[in-house]
Amino acid sequence: MTKLASAQQGANPTEPGGLRRADPSALASELPGAATGSSEADAYALVSTVDAARQRFRRSRSAGASRHPRVSVVIPTLNEALNLPHVLCDLPAGVHEVIIVDGLSTDGTPEVAVEVLPEAKVLHETRRGKGNALLSGFEAATGDILVMMDADGSADPQEIPAFVEALLHGADFAKGTRFRSGGGSSDITRLRLVGNRILSGTVNLLFKTQYTDLCYGYNAFWRHCLPAMSVDCAGFEVETLINIRIARAGLAVCEVPSYERDRIHGQSNLRTFRDGGRVLRTILRERLRGPQRAQRDDAQRHSQHDYAPRRSAHDDTAGDLLGTLVVEAGLQGSTSE
Repeated sequence: MTKLASAQQGANPTEPGGLRRADPSALASELPGAATGSSEADAYALVSTVDAARQRFRRSRSAGASRHPRVSVVIPTLNEALNLPHVLCDLPAGVHEVIIVDGLSTDGTPEVAVEVLPEAKVLHETRRGKGNALLSGFEAATGDILVMMDADGSADPQEIPAFVEALLHGADFAKGTRFRSGGGSSDITRLRLVGNRILSGTVNLLFKTQYTDLCYGYNAFWRHCLPAMSVDCAGFEVETLINIRIARAGLAVCEVPSYERDRIHGQSNLRTFRDGGRVLRTILRERLRGPQRAQRDDAQRHSQHDYAPRRSAHDDTAGDLLGTLVVEAGLQGSTSE
């Protein structure tokens, strides 16, 4: 029995098969981090988001089950038990599947994921690092469109329709950016901002790209992009690796404005100098590979992975999916006010 489930014993169900609402004081004592001061207000909020997440995802599955293309959302986690319910709650309807890839969390994140969204696929990644987690999630995904986003609450799931729209209008890869009109960040530090600009400029110079936000990890792409990415790195440098290989493969990239919010709970696992150094080494390694060697390496990796091809007959139903995403996102906003 998970922590949330044990806290909910004896409570009245909100609906048949629905979440059993807990006494917030009891739930607060069961939540990860209770010993460090989880409040009853946090417990109230978590119970509410758990209930909302279940209802919306089930409505999503019933509304979008027969629609194509299908959208898979891949979320790597490491000790995000307090943040993940808020992220899952905000997912728009029309999502085909949610894949949680947990990297050895010690706070009960996988159990919370199952409690919040029983339909989610939860993978246990024994290798350390965001790159390894994303690779596992990509390999497990069955959707035609894949969305990669963080679990800390900084990325807004209600922006997913904008990424999908960019793909439906011809892009192969929809890249989130905080630095175009309509985007922004309340979380980025001055040091990280300067480092991101330097690294973005370096990639643009070496690879003839026009990225405005190299190190932002909120992206969406068609499934046929996976062989070009050929993810083979472990850590936070994975976003840079993906961006470079997508550009080098000649795929169409569209930048989508996105607003990065503050992390809801806890501390970031990002280490500015360590991870910045890894990003720089990745840039230099990719530059030294050269186009011909990159093609040979990619061809070898393609033979090791079974990535289904992109669906070709989805034009009529794509509009239906986008309509579902946009309308349901609007409904979420109206019901949460």
